Amino acid sequence: MIRTQISLSEEEYEAAHREAERLGISLAELLRRSLRPLLPADPSKPWMRYAGMIESGDASASQSIDGVVYGQKE
Repeated sequence: MIRTQISLSEEEYEAAHREAERLGISLAELLRRSLRPLLPADPSKPWMRYAGMIESGDASASQSIDGVVYGQKE
């Protein structure tokens, strides 16, 4: 990782800090996640543009991804 510095207003900082805390992530991770959709996609990985865009709300969804993608087997 490359370290950088940004300037935020006090209100921006407080709001971002509260949101990061609510999500259980660091402020740096919140800012990285916020920036990603604005950056051009890596042309060698076009599918990455969509990674992380959908949340099922099911904490164990990764355990049953085939059922989510292909439907339940009968």
